[in-house]
Amino acid sequence: MIIAGASPAALAFDDEAAFASSIEPLLPIAFRLASGMLRNRDDAEDAVQEAALKAWRKRSTFHAGAEPRPWFLAIVANECRMARRRRVWLLFDRLKANDAPHASGGEADQAEQLRWALGRVDGKTRLLLVLRFYLDLSNEEVGRILGISAATTRVRVHRALKRLRPVIEVSEGAG
Repeated sequence: MIIAGASPAALAFDDEAAFASSIEPLLPIAFRLASGMLRNRDDAEDAVQEAALKAWRKRSTFHAGAEPRPWFLAIVANECRMARRRRVWLLFDRLKANDAPHASGGEADQAEQLRWALGRVDGKTRLLLVLRFYLDLSNEEVGRILGISAATTRVRVHRALKRLRPVIEVSEGAG
């Protein structure tokens, strides 16, 4: 049944099959987001499943004509935050300050240093950086997901990177 004046996007979430077909293409990026935030495959899968269930329950909050990706990724991000709080585990936050990985200059070592450094920042900063660089979303998309402007996103990313640089820099003369 088509309701007069209703847009196709507004009708997209009216039944389970239409909802599933709208959300299904977003699951890979949602899983990458959850993996980046939770750092555990099983926990990421659980978070995405729970987020999909919550999205179904909250489908009335989806604005007609809006893009579903920022809406759904915001739900995934919130679910990841809640999962971290519920489980009270933070893989990287358990590391002591003197457990920092030693730099030897290899690409794998630099990736390890980056993961370690990301584990040392607060959850909001980690979410921002995962969305921007790990998922390669634009400042505009990150802003929509976080509920901030693209300009604010740009400033926060700049500040976060400035804080991370001293931790992950490898001296060029080393080796």
